[in-house]
Amino acid sequence: MYIIAIAWLYVALLATVTETTVIGGILTFLFYGVAPLSLFLWLFGTPARRRRSAHRPLGERMGKDDGSDAGGDQ
Repeated sequence: MYIIAIAWLYVALLATVTETTVIGGILTFLFYGVAPLSLFLWLFGTPARRRRSAHRPLGERMGKDDGSDAGGDQ
């Protein structure tokens, strides 16, 4: 998966170099390189995140505070 990310950044960098203005190059690198790559890594990293959270002990998952407040009567 990382070889795809490296290759994509290389192609985006080459496209950035061919731009005529600096602003155009920066925007090209952000919108053709960084944004799609971050989406790709996030989507294809989801199964690994799920596996990591599923392998945690049940007591560790159950004792975690979810940030809600049930109030004093609960």
